[in-house]
Formats: sequence, structure tokens, C-alpha cells
Amino acid sequence: MSPTSTPFSAELRAASAQAHQTAESQRYVSALVAGDLDRAGYTALVMQHHVIYEALEGAAEAMRHDPVAGPFVDDALTRLPALATDLEFLVGPDWRGRIEPTPATVAYAGRLGAVCATSPERFIAHHYTRYLGDLSGGLHIGRSVARHYGLTGDAGAAFYRFDRITSPKTYKDAYRARLDALPLDEEGRAALRAEVLVAYRHNTEVFADLARFVPAGETEVAA
Repeated sequence: MSPTSTPFSAELRAASAQAHQTAESQRYVSALVAGDLDRAGYTALVMQHHVIYEALEGAAEAMRHDPVAGPFVDDALTRLPALATDLEFLVGPDWRGRIEPTPATVAYAGRLGAVCATSPERFIAHHYTRYLGDLSGGLHIGRSVARHYGLTGDAGAAFYRFDRITSPKTYKDAYRARLDALPLDEEGRAALRAEVLVAYRHNTEVFADLARFVPAGETEVAA
């Protein structure tokens, strides 16, 4: 990167800004943050997250020693144990047999399984979309969820708590520096940019599937 060129992390953020806005303006997200869902409506999202992160974190194990993708794999980000804790609380000890993935979640997990264990660029794209989102807007969602649904980081909302990351801002800054230093040519960067848009599309479709839990009368926030 030349001194006057745009950092890749900034370029990536700008390229995906509209897709990000579309995802976060879905009716389900608005209702979740406002506390307008019932417990089943919130639990449905936790179930989808488990399916999604099972695929993503399985790919992370495959990419752990990859020279390009490996530096992004960090156990401090791992969400599956927290999701298991949340589902144990919300659903009960038989939660694994009661997970009901939506068609959009099945498609999302399928995409993760198809590309993330073999393509470093595409793995990083999905990793970036999920985890930086979790450490940004996800923290706000977690606070809202805990307040509105009577949950805590120990019971029901553990997914939103990162005990091993003391400063999300510092962590995100270091993450973006790794993005900026990626040894990718323009073809590799283009693949990563394109896959971030794919990731946001899948997230948007998951939220659209969950819109059935939104009470009648709720409307979508304008993008």
C-alpha cells in the first residue's frame, strides 16, 4: 500500500456499507433491539447463530495454520461455547435436538462450508463480517437483549460477551491492521470484497426468515 492509497480495511468497509445497512435495517433486527419479540423470537436467532458459527468455526480450525488466513483465527473470538450456554438456558438440556434452522440459515451454513475451508480470502470475508460485527453493533444488541428479555452474559446472552477481549476498539484496530497488511493481489482483494457482500446477503436473508416472529404492526426501518 502506498502512503496515499486507501487502506484495504477502509475500502472494504466502504464497499459493504450499503449491504451492512440493509442487513441491520431488517424488521427482525429492529424488533429485537426494541424488545418487541417474545422469548421464542429471540431464541430462534440463537439457534440460527449456533448453526452459522458451527460452520464458520469449523472452517477456522481448517484455516488455523494457513499463512494468509491463520493470523485471523483467534480463540478469543470463539462463540460456540457461549451459544451452547445460551441454548441450555433458553431451551433446555435437549437443545441440540430442538434447533430449527431456517432455509436461509441452511443456505448460509452451506456457503460457509463450501468456500471457507479452502479459500483464505473467502474465509477472511466471512470471519470479518461476523466477528467485527459482533464486536461493534453486536455489543449494542447484546445490551438491549439483556435489558429487554431479562437475560445476562451468564444466562441467555453469553454470545454477546467477549471475556478475553478487554478493549473491543483496540482489538478491532489491530484486526483492521491485519486486513491492511494482507499479502493479496488485486484478484485476491476483489474475491474478498465480493464475498463480504455475499456474507451480508446471507445475514439479511436469515433476518428476513426470522421476520415471522415480529409482532403484527411492526414496520421495517428505512435504509
